[in-house]
Amino acid sequence: MTKLSVNINKIATLRNSRGGDVPNVVQFARDVQKFGAQGVTIHPRPDERHIRYQDVYDLKSEVYTEFNIEGNPIRQFMDMVLEVKPTQVTLVPDAEDAITSNAGWDTIKHKDFLVDVIKEFKQNGIRTSIFVDPVMKQIEGAKATGTDRIELYTEAYADAYSLGDKMGIKPYRDCAILASALGLGLNAGHDLSLDNIKYFKQNIPDLLEVSIGHALISESLYLGIENVINMYLRQLK
Repeated sequence: MTKLSVNINKIATLRNSRGGDVPNVVQFARDVQKFGAQGVTIHPRPDERHIRYQDVYDLKSEVYTEFNIEGNPIRQFMDMVLEVKPTQVTLVPDAEDAITSNAGWDTIKHKDFLVDVIKEFKQNGIRTSIFVDPVMKQIEGAKATGTDRIELYTEAYADAYSLGDKMGIKPYRDCAILASALGLGLNAGHDLSLDNIKYFKQNIPDLLEVSIGHALISESLYLGIENVINMYLRQLK
């Protein structure tokens, strides 16, 4: 079964829009785990416009499933991850002012940088993953960095699926097969939803984990968070 990690950034965005501590991100993390999610994902950014660095420390003792911290490995981010020691760190090359992640790493151009970063995390017992586009040469490049896993950036698949183009899955499937052959673990995320997750899961071999936030939180406004988590879990079996 593919694991579901719930990205709780949107809960922090809602909290920050009003000030105070409602909704409480720590309580929400407790709840999604209680409801069956097998992981919690956060993506702190330098401007702390959603998840704050203090949230990361507050969550450390509360996430008893898989704790996945995403972000651009600037020194401040790296020091925080090394202190908290989550289950997994996912390296994302987003600009500081990016609204959301919008591209994977060029694993060939940035190989030396990624090698050094990944080595430091792995020496501290933290599983590493690289956010990548579904491009074969980038998967091969990821292997050369020493990463444990890759996370396929799935926006293009989601866009194609919404237009009825199910062939949009093909580059993802090809990359998944290559990743498996290279011994890389496979994660996926970005714009996956209840509408498109089942087809993705059915067609992507050896999918270990999906990280879902925006769609899951939006769907939960209508359907309820506990119900939506269990709907995802059924689709991922």
